[in-house]
Amino acid sequence: MKDNTKHVIVIGGGFAGINLIKHLGKDKRFIITLVDRNNYHFFPPLIYQVAAAFIEPSNISYPFRRLFQEKPHIRFHMGELKRIDPRAREVETTTGTLSYDYLVLAMGTGTNYFGFENIAKFAVPMKTLDDAMNLRNHILLRMECAVRATDPAERDKALNIVIAGGGPTGVELAGILAEMGREIVAKEYPELTDFHAHLYLVNSAPVLLPPMSTKAQREAYTVLKKLGAKIVLNTKVVDYASGNVMLSSGEAIPTDTLIWTSGVVAVRVEGLPGDAVARGGRISVDAFNRVAHTESVFALGDQCVMTDDENYPEGHPQVAQVAIQQGKLLAKNLSRMADGKPMQPFMYRDKGTMAIISKYRAVADLPKGFLRGWIAWVSWLFVHIIPLISFRNKVVLATNWAWSFVTNDPTLRLILRPSKEQKQPSTEDSKQ
Repeated sequence: MKDNTKHVIVIGGGFAGINLIKHLGKDKRFIITLVDRNNYHFFPPLIYQVAAAFIEPSNISYPFRRLFQEKPHIRFHMGELKRIDPRAREVETTTGTLSYDYLVLAMGTGTNYFGFENIAKFAVPMKTLDDAMNLRNHILLRMECAVRATDPAERDKALNIVIAGGGPTGVELAGILAEMGREIVAKEYPELTDFHAHLYLVNSAPVLLPPMSTKAQREAYTVLKKLGAKIVLNTKVVDYASGNVMLSSGEAIPTDTLIWTSGVVAVRVEGLPGDAVARGGRISVDAFNRVAHTESVFALGDQCVMTDDENYPEGHPQVAQVAIQQGKLLAKNLSRMADGKPMQPFMYRDKGTMAIISKYRAVADLPKGFLRGWIAWVSWLFVHIIPLISFRNKVVLATNWAWSFVTNDPTLRLILRPSKEQKQPSTEDSKQ
């Protein structure tokens, strides 16, 4: 490494980390090392379509080393962060220790089970590609069990799917599974003509899509109801034991499948100053995304909370656009620091919120108004293709979508890892 170069370590290759690297990588004064436990970047907003066998994982993922080809000043280190040492400017990973001049934490969030042990143990989260593939296999296996079942109660238990959480992920997953039941399951599983009627969407709030407008909330409720989903509002999932999802209302839903989309918590980082960690485990940062009580450590995206933006005094929403914009600005600010110039404070530009509900039906809260139906659906498709890492991914995904929408018959329903079927809670487990 040349004497005048600075080593930047980025922990996490999500939206924030990749956008930082993409823009800072143009400045040859920096050597950049990305640390991630996976060897690929993936696009989280579309993993629910992987789970529903609508698209392949390769449509929304891309290897880091392929991404960094012909960029010798950008390196990749595969490993998981164990702890950081801000004084020594070192990070310890599961695969070695690295030194840095600047450290950027962009690890995002994990699933928050709110202390429910059985739910944490047996529910299926929706945070990673592994989660999506496990859910895909699990649902297909349950359908095969339902076809063979001779006991109606056993059949219903295999078919029932409970989604906990009525935010965008829960709504989008419910919509695509309901569509799958109407368009695909009925053709391939003639014994399961009522698949969509076994879908439950449970939300603790009185509405679906709580962060969005009233119009979007009403549209989501109306469309999902027409698709046959059972929507349960003002109700929490409080346990999952003995093959039953227990609701705060006292109702029990027998099921082999609980999908948990109810909450997130920031990934914990060992070695940070104790008073740098705020509510929800998020890391407190200043207007330049610098971690409180540190000089050379920064945090981006969902993992941090910034209260210096006058338009968001309680912190920014944990959405992709915040991470993308913070990553871009930090790249510019690190270059400005190298030039001896002052950094620029972060100000979030809200570009709106979108959610797809079903085929040809979506909602979009935009700065200049509200969209729904066909035009919102087309806008959603366009917006979700643009951020994909590679041109190949954009073309393949667009082609796959076009074929699937025209034929109502994507051909991805392969059970590839049946040995990893999700374990189900038993009476004995629930007593522990």
